[in-house]
Amino acid sequence: MATNNSTNQPQSDYRPEANYENPDAVSAKDRMLILTIVIVLLVLAAMAVLGFLFIKQGPDTVQGQADATEIRISGKLPGRVAELFVEEGSHVKEGDTLVRIHSTLVDARLGQAEAMENVAKAADAKVDAGTRSQIITGAYQLWQQAKAAVGITQKTYQRMQNLFTKGVVSEQKRDEAKAAYDAAVAGEAAAKSQYELAKSGAQKEDKQAAKAMLEAAKGSVNEVNAILEDQYLVAPCDGEITEVYPHVSELIATGAPIMSLQKDDHWVVFNVRETLLKDIKLGSKIRIRIPALDIETDAKVFYIRDLGTYANWQATKATGDFDARTFQVKARPEKKIENLRPGMSVILEQ
Repeated sequence: MATNNSTNQPQSDYRPEANYENPDAVSAKDRMLILTIVIVLLVLAAMAVLGFLFIKQGPDTVQGQADATEIRISGKLPGRVAELFVEEGSHVKEGDTLVRIHSTLVDARLGQAEAMENVAKAADAKVDAGTRSQIITGAYQLWQQAKAAVGITQKTYQRMQNLFTKGVVSEQKRDEAKAAYDAAVAGEAAAKSQYELAKSGAQKEDKQAAKAMLEAAKGSVNEVNAILEDQYLVAPCDGEITEVYPHVSELIATGAPIMSLQKDDHWVVFNVRETLLKDIKLGSKIRIRIPALDIETDAKVFYIRDLGTYANWQATKATGDFDARTFQVKARPEKKIENLRPGMSVILEQ
């Protein structure tokens, strides 16, 4: 007799659907997670909006740098550097001697010009001295002889006239005596004229020409001396020697820079967008900070100028915006700042 195994073995409680969670429970958990994420995002967005609305934007800062006037020392004298009395970094006062330049060529030109001046002086002195005394004396003696001849011929003519009146001599004899007298008078006038000419000396035009030649020679000497004045170059103002170009014994040309002198007139310079210029005007005061020296001070604006179209700030929006020009602003600190060097960073706070 067959036995029923199903009745002998215990029934199992396993059901396949028992391994899965309830679908309704899973949906509730997902919804809770999504809701939490949404709430977090809303809180972050709210915080961002509040920060944008209530957090005050800090002031705009513009960075510039310190600067100063730099002068290049040069002269008219071409030659060789004989001595340098300063070096880079030396602080000089106005009038201090900086360099000596020697030029044998210009020295030779000076000797030539002085020689020409001496020649012109001699010629002018000769003209001023007039005719030699021997010539004047000879002319005077000739004049006196002519005067004596006039006296003799005059007496002869008077005697002949008396004899002609008495009928003793002919009319021809009387006329010959008259002609001799007239010739003597003319000769005396000519001799007197020669004497006065010798006594007066050279003509007025000759004297003027001699004077002009002398002045021209003096001008040449003065020109060379003016060039030689630059053999010693001096400082035109107080300042610091920043660079020396040639060395001792090197040749330099006319106008070639020998050294650079930086004046004690520091200022600061900024490149500022025009939208930041509303409070910056000529003569106005700005507040600056020098990070390297940890100093804040006021400076007075003395220069404002645009940098041209090449320095425009391009608009970032397609509409509602415009290109902004860039302006260069220079200001001078109201008080002297110790240890301020050109090139140091300077901050302008708006």
